[in-house]
Amino acid sequence: MTNPNSQEHLSRREALQRSAWGAAGVLAAASGLNPLVFAAPAAKTDEDQLAKEKAARDEAAKQKAKDKPKIKSVIQIFLWGGMSHNDTWDPKPGSGYEYLGEFDRVIPTNVDKIQLSSLFPMLAKTADKYSLIRSMTHGNDGHETAAYLMQTGHKPGGNLSYPSVGAIFTYFRKEQYKGLLPPYIVMLQAAGRFSEEGFLGPGYKPFATGGDPNAPRFEVQGIVNRGIDDRRQQARRQLLDQINLMGYGLADASQMAAAQEAQERAYQLLLGQGREVFNLDNESKEIRDRYGRNTFGQECLVARRLVEAGVPYINISFPGGWDTHGGHFATMRRQCPMLDQGLATLLADLQERGLLQTTLVWCTGEFGRTPKVDWAPPWNGGRHHYGKVFTVLVAGGGIQGGRVVGSTDEKGENVKERPVYPSDLLGTFYLLAGIDPAAKLPHPLGLEARVLDTENEGMKSAGMLEELL
Repeated sequence: MTNPNSQEHLSRREALQRSAWGAAGVLAAASGLNPLVFAAPAAKTDEDQLAKEKAARDEAAKQKAKDKPKIKSVIQIFLWGGMSHNDTWDPKPGSGYEYLGEFDRVIPTNVDKIQLSSLFPMLAKTADKYSLIRSMTHGNDGHETAAYLMQTGHKPGGNLSYPSVGAIFTYFRKEQYKGLLPPYIVMLQAAGRFSEEGFLGPGYKPFATGGDPNAPRFEVQGIVNRGIDDRRQQARRQLLDQINLMGYGLADASQMAAAQEAQERAYQLLLGQGREVFNLDNESKEIRDRYGRNTFGQECLVARRLVEAGVPYINISFPGGWDTHGGHFATMRRQCPMLDQGLATLLADLQERGLLQTTLVWCTGEFGRTPKVDWAPPWNGGRHHYGKVFTVLVAGGGIQGGRVVGSTDEKGENVKERPVYPSDLLGTFYLLAGIDPAAKLPHPLGLEARVLDTENEGMKSAGMLEELL
């Protein structure tokens, strides 16, 4: 009768496994190690190590942020559609025509060992003012869901519709900000493809300017009326005041005072100081030319003026977008010089005016574009959605310039070192603004909601960006 515990009863696989474990024990004993520790699964050890690294980064970021001046304003430049990292801020010279396409030349910057695509000569001269995160990742290739990830730090598709980072800043600044202008402004149209205010409600929805700041008159929707000059607008105001006298007579004193205050604030937006922020005739020809006489360049100039007015959050949406499935290289040749000039000038102008230290500037799309070019018809040289890895530019607001966080492989297809996830990026911004990333948010139904909550949502995080603080 065969002994059930004998080697004969074991399968070939089980026998090989036992032999392997036995050999491991012999090697461990010979080296003086505990065989049980020696044989522990590597995966668990790796997870523990990553958790320790994340905790260390988060703690270091919190300590460093304490010594930084708090962010007063944020300028977000959103490259909706997703800009190629290979052709811009993470070039891969030598990766071949099927990856490089027409853009095979890189240029040095004023910071040693940092190179950019030749399409960015002005940013190359000012690399000491910003840093690049070349290992941004979330793995999501959908416009709406990726935009939600990048601007909320929360998992898309959950039970809660979280507010964007702009709405969060507005919520936590509501007691301090007393300006005439809305606290959250988008130029020219919101391009997040989701409800930026989330469950915080319409009071935190961004004000979209519309219009074109490069036009002879920047006609901001709701502030500068199209086709109506100041004299006619003033006459309308006087007529309305005369008509309202009857209505005011029927109201009590407190109601009348509140109505008059609201009306005065509205008129200050239409005809007073609020409107003047958008009047670029107040700027010299030289400064307007310096930013670039195009829509994006003038948006950047308006953003600087909004920072001077104390507006907490300004979002610049690049006109035209970067969704370059087809016509990729023609679009890049047209748009990259505008991005280069407007962004480089904005950073320099903020620094010259002493505003960069307390103004955070960040520039990204919802994802990148595929490193390998699609030469087949109908694309004929296009790049598609790529959430696996892309680059984010960050500057000011306590961020150190002239640095690079993370890296990609030789063709820019995968994260090679130090992945950075949306919550890591936004969490760092919140710290620099004095906002607790774990703070609770008011939900209209009383549901549990926090500024960031990666652990409960099963989201990846590698730790905040202490390397840049």
